[in-house]
Amino acid sequence: ELDAIAHEECVARGGYPSPLGYNGFPKSLCTSVNEVICHGFPDSTVLRDGDIVNCDVTIYLDGVHGDTNATFLVGEVDEASRRLVEVTRECLDLGIGAVRPGNQVRDIGRAIQSHAEGLGYGVIRAFVGHGIGRTFHSDPQVFHYDNPAARQVLEPGMTFTIEPMISIGDWHHEMWDDGWTAVTVDRSRTAQFEHMLVVTEDGAEVLTAL
Repeated sequence: ELDAIAHEECVARGGYPSPLGYNGFPKSLCTSVNEVICHGFPDSTVLRDGDIVNCDVTIYLDGVHGDTNATFLVGEVDEASRRLVEVTRECLDLGIGAVRPGNQVRDIGRAIQSHAEGLGYGVIRAFVGHGIGRTFHSDPQVFHYDNPAARQVLEPGMTFTIEPMISIGDWHHEMWDDGWTAVTVDRSRTAQFEHMLVVTEDGAEVLTAL
């Protein structure tokens, strides 16, 4: 049902769901429940009281892609999951706060990692934010941890996503046989939030804020 809603809403606005058919991805929406880190397929699974679910939406409209996601609480959620979702949103905000001309891409990851690990959470390493605009994925790769190799200097006009994935437990992941769905190795819950932004002369402008 969620996939159908996402597809219909994209088309109703004159756009197209960017994930559909992208490198063979079969859906218009990514839905990642509980221990699923990212790129989960929306299917017939029924959401249950206490679940957390991330919905990742990208639309191609007027020649550009727009990408955002958020994690939602389903019914009455335990305090550990609620706090995970809160901390993950804080990580996104701190990452955005590190965006300004002259800073390096690694500064974004440092801000996220410091906050998350300081509170005892894991930062998923394998999946990154990315440049976006006329293409769905491009440079820079935006790591959500302090990667010394991420030395690219931020400049006004750069457009990219920040999308930290934070776990209650282990940050390592493994893949399902579908080749897309990533889960935590210890099956601990994860949350994710994402915004698309552009670097301005003195900071960042979020392009996907409601």
